[in-house]
Amino acid sequence: MRAIDKLVGFISPGWAANRVRDRLRLMAYEAAMPSRTHQAKRERRGANVATQQSAISLREQARALDENHDIVIGLLDKMEERIVGGKGIQIEPQPRSVDGQLLDDLAKDIRRRWATWSLKPETTGTFTRPAMERLVCRTWLRDGEVFGRRLLGTIKGYQHHSDTPFSVEVLEPDFVPFDMNSVADGVRQGIKVDTWRRPKSYFVMFDHPGEMQGYRYRTKEIDASEMYHLALRKRIHQLRGVSLLHGVITRLADLKSVEEAERVAARISASLAFFIKKEDPQGYQPPPDGSPAQAQRMIDITPGMTFDDLRPGEDVGVIQSNRPNTALNIWRAGQLRSSCAGTRSQYSSVARDYDGTYSAQRQELVEGWEGFAVLQDEFVANWSRPVFRDWLLAETLRSKDPLKLPPELDMKTLFDAIYLAPVMPWIDPEREANGWNKVIRGGAGTETEWIRARNKNPDEVRAQRVSELEWAEQNNIVTDTNPANDPGAQPREKAPPDGGDPERADASASGGRQRPTRRR
Repeated sequence: MRAIDKLVGFISPGWAANRVRDRLRLMAYEAAMPSRTHQAKRERRGANVATQQSAISLREQARALDENHDIVIGLLDKMEERIVGGKGIQIEPQPRSVDGQLLDDLAKDIRRRWATWSLKPETTGTFTRPAMERLVCRTWLRDGEVFGRRLLGTIKGYQHHSDTPFSVEVLEPDFVPFDMNSVADGVRQGIKVDTWRRPKSYFVMFDHPGEMQGYRYRTKEIDASEMYHLALRKRIHQLRGVSLLHGVITRLADLKSVEEAERVAARISASLAFFIKKEDPQGYQPPPDGSPAQAQRMIDITPGMTFDDLRPGEDVGVIQSNRPNTALNIWRAGQLRSSCAGTRSQYSSVARDYDGTYSAQRQELVEGWEGFAVLQDEFVANWSRPVFRDWLLAETLRSKDPLKLPPELDMKTLFDAIYLAPVMPWIDPEREANGWNKVIRGGAGTETEWIRARNKNPDEVRAQRVSELEWAEQNNIVTDTNPANDPGAQPREKAPPDGGDPERADASASGGRQRPTRRR
């Protein structure tokens, strides 16, 4: 082969070069070779360059769909419910002593103070903490990112809504300008970074750019330590986020257009009754001279009527329509499945289609919640945990009724906590409970994990349980929900084989077991 290439190169160097290039193409991956049917689109831009040209448009399109598209509204609603939930991210403080024991009194005090601050945690005083977290989550998924500013301590011109000197200013991504770039100063898309691409500060507008008229926006530089930035990133070194809907925006827009066209076509089809066909043009006779032109006839159609007003040469015609389209539901379901697959969501929840079997529904739930767990972890890591730690720091620094720290506290564990996000719901509670019971009996789990699997606080559940049992004992109320009153959970004494109930004696003699009676 080399000899042939040398010979060809001696005769025609260009021909030899083409031979080498074509040979390399044959050795490459098939997908890497463009063809008439495969355009082989490529992306060689940097992450920030790609977002610079696309993120704003994607963000605006996603907002429009969230305002007008019922499918997108339902999808984002379900994502809110699965990531944050109605109660928000619940927090279990875990302060421990130097010997590793959980300080229950301190943990209870922290939870009480956290609940009080959660009534008005943000600067406007409009939203509670769960409501704020749901809006933050929705903005993060729809717009691709969301910002928050930490207001800790005394702030000039601002008064906190509680005695705790800490508040959060929630900011939409529009407040950090995309078009602010300065290579010499290290500013990229409104964020100043160092030589290691680590954010040093953020440039934040005083007002939302969509609400300003007639003047140029003003910015202020905020240190990175005072900013929370929750972003959906798809590439390394990507500074700004992209919308969760970026891969399915076109599909969702087409779905809305097709559904709208089918809806209008069905309405038009339902509005048409019949039309009157005239004779052919050769048989048409105009009205006599001086007589008024024949007026258009409008006939009211009623069920079961008989129309007997056709004139000579007229006939009744009906427009045939194939609306509604019987294949629309199948096509729509396919498009929805693809859209859900590209957004970590569940088809049955978004489409409200729950016709699957128990196994199919549970499989979908398990796979769906694996994706939700990823988003929950990112939300907690970049929003809930920093907010909680900054709040706890403010509690220790407040002048009025500060948080009292016991001397036996290990200061390294003061900020430790368990963050509880929504968990996978139970399809069949009886099966789930039996499964957890076997897991705990087998030593592969704990009752605490069981309680958290139901999105409950273990300490609160146990405290309430003890209170109920004590109340029942004080009032002489016996229930089988108390294991101590359940005969089935206690070992039974064997009855003498020669006395008592003959059936029980026979069962004892034969090694059988008599099912005990239960008291309520």
